[in-house]
Amino acid sequence: MKRKYRVVAWRWWRKEIRPLLIIALVMFSLRSSLADWNVVPSGSMEPTILIGDRVLVNKLAYDLKVPFTTWHLAQWSNPQRGDVVVFYSPNDGTRLVKRVIGLPGDTVELRNDQLVINGSPVDYTTLEPKIPEQLAGAERTQSVFATEQLPAHAHAVMAINGIPAKRTFGPVQVPEGHYFMMGDNRDNSFDSRYFGTVDRGQIVGRVSSVVVSFDKNNYWLPRWSRIFSSLDNSTK
Repeated sequence: MKRKYRVVAWRWWRKEIRPLLIIALVMFSLRSSLADWNVVPSGSMEPTILIGDRVLVNKLAYDLKVPFTTWHLAQWSNPQRGDVVVFYSPNDGTRLVKRVIGLPGDTVELRNDQLVINGSPVDYTTLEPKIPEQLAGAERTQSVFATEQLPAHAHAVMAINGIPAKRTFGPVQVPEGHYFMMGDNRDNSFDSRYFGTVDRGQIVGRVSSVVVSFDKNNYWLPRWSRIFSSLDNSTK
């Protein structure tokens, strides 16, 4: 009887379980190395990325890694100023989504929420009004919005009046092989102003679009207008 059960179990393993495990391993390996999505639980990247967004992470944007690790097999590019990236925080290893502000060798400074890169103040212009309309009422009325004109990359930013924040910081020089990250929600972002620069090897990939979005202030219903929306349109 025991032998019969062993034979049945072996057949079940060989014909049913093992193929499923192999398929699952291949799928998770591809997800680990090629592309993934990241849930955004906080408002640190508002108004570009909202709470409840699921963003697509292109893990081949800069390099190829060993599945389930940060070990590099090949590298063909590096993050550029203005890219939105996913990385492991130097503070506690949490996966974060922020924008690349400072490149290796740059000097980064913040003066009352005015960004200064390599001694040159960054320009700010008016933001298209429809962008803040996606935020909750209190955030819209208590915040100041603008388009930050990073070299070769304009994007939306916001500041929240009346809350404690590091509105003045630095100047600091970004070490070689590291990047200075900041959230677009400048007064509500735990970023390189607090935990320092991020090592190149800890960057997972680049975020280019929102796959799907759910509004927590409206019973987690989908935000249809944000489905498959590009982050390049964050100022339009």
